[in-house]
Amino acid sequence: MAYILCIETSTTVCSVALAKDGKVVAARQESEGNSHANRLTVLIQQLFEDSGVAIEITDVDAVAVSSGPGSYTGLRIGVSTAKGVCFAMDKPLISIPSLSVLAWPVVKGKLSFNPDEDSWFCPMIDARRMEVYAAMFDTNMTQQRKTSADIIDETSYRDVLDQRKVFFFGNGAGKCKEALNHPNAVFPEDEGPLARNMAALAFEAWNQKAFEDVAYFEPFYLKDFIATTPKKKVL
Repeated sequence: MAYILCIETSTTVCSVALAKDGKVVAARQESEGNSHANRLTVLIQQLFEDSGVAIEITDVDAVAVSSGPGSYTGLRIGVSTAKGVCFAMDKPLISIPSLSVLAWPVVKGKLSFNPDEDSWFCPMIDARRMEVYAAMFDTNMTQQRKTSADIIDETSYRDVLDQRKVFFFGNGAGKCKEALNHPNAVFPEDEGPLARNMAALAFEAWNQKAFEDVAYFEPFYLKDFIATTPKKKVL
């Protein structure tokens, strides 16, 4: 039996979940942007108060965190918090790619639509302007296209779309809908990357003992953080 605390902060949604043997026991989330730093530890505290099982945070067997890509600040806060819990309680750290978290409920049929057997699934996390973080998975959750930062135009993914149906989803897919004008491009509804959708993936990693080095683990930012300086006001 394994209790795993799951943390997901790759987008504007901040979410946590407690899972037992890959099944969600309790989950909490907040959708207010830029609240991760103030709310993440509060959500974790509330999670254990609401879990309905007689365990404390010290009783968890591991901590799983969404590892990126995604929001630079969100990932930094989520990973820092996860590492802090692991350090304090001497627990193993599990990392789950953000795009896998986003893809899992869609690929595994938790949402209602009917893909073909050879369909691929393309989770997208919004980057800047017409850029997205994306990957592609088949119906077995096997990654078929590596994670990349893509600038979307009318030719994007044409080689794949000419061969099979592709489901595009996530907070980056909406701005791509007009550009990806192809009969094989489908845009289903999705839940976004949420901690509760990490449960099965985290338990699989637990069984495989796929743990990270807590001291040296860093998020997969994919791109370097670029700070912008506000323009000076001209009187």
